[in-house]
Amino acid sequence: MTNPYHTPVLLQACIDNLNIVPDGIYVDLTFGGGGHSAHILKQLGENGKLFAFDQDEDAARNVLDDKRFTLVPQNFRYLKNYLRLYGVNQVDGILGDLGVSSHQFDEADRGFSIRFDAELDMRMNRQNPLTAKRVVNEYDERQLLSIFREYGEINNAGKLVQQIAAARNEKEISTTGDLKETIRLCTPKHEENKYLARVFQALRIEVNQEMEALKECLGQCVEVLKEGGRLVVISYHSLEDRLVKNLIRAGNVEGVENKDIIYGTSKKIFKSLSSKPILPDEEEISRNPRARSAKLRVAEKLA
Repeated sequence: MTNPYHTPVLLQACIDNLNIVPDGIYVDLTFGGGGHSAHILKQLGENGKLFAFDQDEDAARNVLDDKRFTLVPQNFRYLKNYLRLYGVNQVDGILGDLGVSSHQFDEADRGFSIRFDAELDMRMNRQNPLTAKRVVNEYDERQLLSIFREYGEINNAGKLVQQIAAARNEKEISTTGDLKETIRLCTPKHEENKYLARVFQALRIEVNQEMEALKECLGQCVEVLKEGGRLVVISYHSLEDRLVKNLIRAGNVEGVENKDIIYGTSKKIFKSLSSKPILPDEEEISRNPRARSAKLRVAEKLA
């Protein structure tokens, strides 16, 4: 499926590793353009079901006309509640592609991309009152420092915050262009795009509470997956990947192993089916450059 809204990353690897059973129940945590969902439906029989989540109202344009398909217009942090609303307690497989969709990057007015001058927005759910403009102009310096260090892994975060604080005392930083100009003096030469991408990533994660939502969702995946069910997750930066690795290794996002009280052995919840992450090949990267940083991890729920 080719969809300008979003080109599905590692598509065949995702479908293969979900190990789809025809009458199973599956979840696509990040519907987007529907590329992954459409291919899951191709593998399902007439009694199979697919539930897809997406908090971005634009995703509804891509809804699939199929009685086996249900789009839940919500953040995936509400996974368990909405499955229960539809009478589902456990599922056979869960797929999550944690990347920002091509559509969100390409829509200039959304403020996600460093390529356009637009309002500092970055909301995936446009009902969310918190925007990147509010973060940049209203958060105190300590909060900004924490965001840029943790979510952007920016080495000179102190200098970055000083530049922002000085500029916003003069006038509001309203657009992506304003922000880029504000931090121009602390942007490394010859690495402008990489640096700006990290700054924008940090703001986007804060605006959308991405790490908190992912932690909540992954915890619920443990509960809703059946024994033998598959968890298939594509991450795009180290913060996400670390949470997924912890979940697969220890059964929780903190990475704290649950030990048997009597024997002291670790009680495993998942069996990793990808000792190393599955990466896109050069052909896919050339076709879809946004796949470059993708890492796919696969696990099976144990008894």
